[in-house]
Amino acid sequence: MSAMAGPHVIRGSVSLPEAELQWRFSRSSGPGGQHVNTSDTSVELRFDLAATEALPEVWKQRALERLAGRLVDGVVTVRSSEHRSQWRNREAAAVRLAALLAEATAPPPKPRRPTRVPRGINERRLREKKQRSDTKRGRSRSSRDWH
Repeated sequence: MSAMAGPHVIRGSVSLPEAELQWRFSRSSGPGGQHVNTSDTSVELRFDLAATEALPEVWKQRALERLAGRLVDGVVTVRSSEHRSQWRNREAAAVRLAALLAEATAPPPKPRRPTRVPRGINERRLREKKQRSDTKRGRSRSSRDWH
């Protein structure tokens, strides 16, 4: 599926409408010879997270909190210029935005329930420690007698 056709899927049934995505193109830096001086291959994709209606409200709030450091006036921006063609950079930017939003809207992990160490395991550990200490103590005594 190409980045240009239709909406970009974030997770399952939720997708970003193409109308809410703002694309900007500029000249890319880096390798490319004379081609790079004449074509706008660098892509900047902007998505207004604060104003969107495409995401469920819970997801939107979660994303706004988690991406607070990346947002400028509620807008998230993704850049791509690693490819030499604009089309491939557009695809890369769309995939990156979808991945970013999927991660930001994911539900929080379940809290960890601490588990107790079984008594048998603790006893075995102490027994092995004692054996080891006896072994070492035995070594030091015999080495003194030997000299």
